[in-house]
Amino acid sequence: MIKIALIRHGKTYGNTFGRYIGVTDEPLCEEGIQQLSNRTMDTVELVFVSPMTRCIQSAQLLYPYARRIQIPEFRECNFGDFENKNYQELQTNPEYQKWVDSMATLAFPNGESPEAFKRRCVDGFDKMVDTCIRRHYKNVACVVHGGTIMSIMEQYGMPARDYYGWQVANGCGYHICISERNWKMGRREAFMESEIRLELPE
Repeated sequence: MIKIALIRHGKTYGNTFGRYIGVTDEPLCEEGIQQLSNRTMDTVELVFVSPMTRCIQSAQLLYPYARRIQIPEFRECNFGDFENKNYQELQTNPEYQKWVDSMATLAFPNGESPEAFKRRCVDGFDKMVDTCIRRHYKNVACVVHGGTIMSIMEQYGMPARDYYGWQVANGCGYHICISERNWKMGRREAFMESEIRLELPE
């Protein structure tokens, strides 16, 4: 079995306002740094990470000892014209209303389509698991984006949920297990072992 921790990066300035932060390469904000600092995580052999600054910083804070491998496919979605804006700023935008009415299935104007984004994330995950099997890694972490985690878990997560059923807060995620034997046979379910929660002081 391969144990994988899927963790969303810490909070950024845009996250505090509920903005669509995709290709904007924001660093962690001070609150995000504090949330992840001095947090005790399980020891892993390797960390796979999105190339975005917020994910690299989060990996450094959570796994300072671990070697990191960047996976370009793990980047967050390109939100196009909606990038760096939130619902309040977009609610009078007719293109945004069309997107909402489509149940979030339309491509983002001048951005990426949800299906292309999901397929990209899953392709990156497939390559990552194949690497783990080939190099005999048994316990790894992925520090990525919320949308990346949702895409992977919608495809492979058990018990099954839809994309939005796998939403996670900053610094949170899932521990999943994958059977190498089943993966090689094309049965690629990822069984959730536990949720990763961010315990904050009262």
